[in-house]
Amino acid sequence: MDLGFIFKSILLGTVQGLTEFLPVSSSGHLLLLQRLLHYDLGVSMTFVNVMFHIGTLFAVIFVFRKQLFALFRPPCKKLLLLGLATVPAGAVGVLFHGPIDALFSGEYGLPLLALCFLLTAVLLCAAEGCARKRGEGKPVGAAHAAAMGLIQAVALFPGISRSGSTVAAGTIAGGKRAEVAEFSFLMSIPVILGSALVEFKDVLSPGAGAFAPGGTEIAGMLLGMLAALISGFFAVRWMERAVVRARYGKFSVYLLLLAAVCLWLYAAKII
Repeated sequence: MDLGFIFKSILLGTVQGLTEFLPVSSSGHLLLLQRLLHYDLGVSMTFVNVMFHIGTLFAVIFVFRKQLFALFRPPCKKLLLLGLATVPAGAVGVLFHGPIDALFSGEYGLPLLALCFLLTAVLLCAAEGCARKRGEGKPVGAAHAAAMGLIQAVALFPGISRSGSTVAAGTIAGGKRAEVAEFSFLMSIPVILGSALVEFKDVLSPGAGAFAPGGTEIAGMLLGMLAALISGFFAVRWMERAVVRARYGKFSVYLLLLAAVCLWLYAAKII
C-alpha cells in the first residue's frame, strides 16, 4: 500500500474541508497543492475531487440540518431565494466548466490563480469595511440572494472563494451578517451537489477511459473524504463567527501572501 498517496489524500481532504467554507478558495488550494504534491491519477483525479467535495457536503448538511428541514415549511420563501441564488452558478457551470478547467491548467494557470486570490482579498476588505460602516444590516431578501448568486457564478474560477465572495456580496448589499453567513452555507449545498454530478458525468463519459481504483486509491479517497467532513465541520463554525464579527483581515493577508507564492512559483518555474 502506498502510504505516501494515503497521506496526500488525507492532507488534500483536510485542506478541501477547511477551505470550502473559509473565505480562501478550496478549488484554488486544491489546484495549487495537487501541482506541488504531484498528486495525479489521470482521469480518476476528477473522481477523487468529487469524493472530497461530498465530504464537505455532509459537513454542511449536518451543521444546518434544522435549517434544511425548515426550508420546506410554507411559505418556503428561503427555498425560493436559494433557487434564485443557484441559477447563475448552475448556468455558468454547465456552459463553462470545461473551458475554466482548461484555462487554469494551462501555461498561465498560476498567474491567473494569483489574480483570483487577490480579487478575493479585495472583496473581503470591502465587505469588512461595509459591515463596520453600516452595522447589522437587513434580513436576507431577493436583492441579497441575487447579488450572492451572481458572485457565486464568478467564484467558479479557482482562487475566488465561494464562501468569501458570497458573504462579501451579501454584506455589501446590506444583508444581516448572521443571515448572510447561514444563507451562504445553504447555497453551497446545491452547488457542491451540482458540481459533483457534473464531475461524475465526466468520469463516466465514454471518452474518459476506464477508472478501476485499487485498494490504495479507495482507502485514500475514503480517508480524504472523512478528513474533508471533519475539517469542514470546524471550518463552518469558524466562518460563522468570523462573519458575525466582520473580521476578515487575517484571511485577506493570507490570500495576499498566497498570491505572492503563486507568482514566485511561476517565475521560478518550480511548477
